[in-house]
Amino acid sequence: MKKISYLLLIIICVLTSCKENVKAQINEEVLSDTIKLYKKNKQSDSSEAESYFEMGVTKQKKQNFKGAITDFTKAIEIDPDYFFAYINRGTSKNQLNDYQGAIDDYNKGISIDPNNAMAYNNRATVNSKIEDYQGAIEDYTKAIEIDPNYTDAYYNRGKTKNVLNDNKGAIKDYTKTILLDPAFANAYNNRGLSKNILKDYKGAILDLTIAIEINPDFALAYFNRGLPKTNLKDFKGALADNTKAIEINPDYSMAYFNRGVLQYFLGDKISACQDARKAKKLGYDSSPLIEAVCN
Repeated sequence: MKKISYLLLIIICVLTSCKENVKAQINEEVLSDTIKLYKKNKQSDSSEAESYFEMGVTKQKKQNFKGAITDFTKAIEIDPDYFFAYINRGTSKNQLNDYQGAIDDYNKGISIDPNNAMAYNNRATVNSKIEDYQGAIEDYTKAIEIDPNYTDAYYNRGKTKNVLNDNKGAIKDYTKTILLDPAFANAYNNRGLSKNILKDYKGAILDLTIAIEINPDFALAYFNRGLPKTNLKDFKGALADNTKAIEINPDYSMAYFNRGVLQYFLGDKISACQDARKAKKLGYDSSPLIEAVCN
């Protein structure tokens, strides 16, 4: 029993999965902000540079990042001080995993406009990807100093603090995010995870429940809510949450694994074995659970 409990309660992929979810959202919001700000502040005096920039934005929206980079580069050749061309080119390079190239473009953008919060936020997301977490926090903090109501920067900084195990600091950032955007489901999800790590299980359940109320199809939030319920020995409640996560995402391997452990706790070894085998089929290493319940 101790071995199975240990397997369930140290699921290190939980925060990793959350981070992957965050990354997708961050990238989309960064691109959207860039386009929005550009439309408000057409910076280049060259209509030709603007034309190439707009073509790049169109390609970026269609995820043709290589084509977008070509167009942004052309805009920069015409207008070497075209701030938004550098920022968008950096975003496209980021999407293609050219992290140093992205940082170089963000650095150039910051040299042109050192008071643009978005540039620091974007550079921070790349710093996180290359595991320069302290550099990321410094950039997010700078973005917040420039724009104290920058929701994404608080949220992103909280995520980075999670990686550094500063869960109390992360909670403060997620709380500020929620004050600025009360419908930010991911912020409630991440704050709930942080509270679970700090053994505030009831607080974690409350936050994760709010995340689910905001987004009823939030499979990750159901999965995560099962963790504090398990810590409170509400195995049936945790089982129901993992089942719901699987209903939303039938390929959720970790949810099958956790549900298998919970089935075992509740005395149903046959179902536990079925879930363990399903998790393994979907790519999750459930061998210890299979050994415990399938023999």
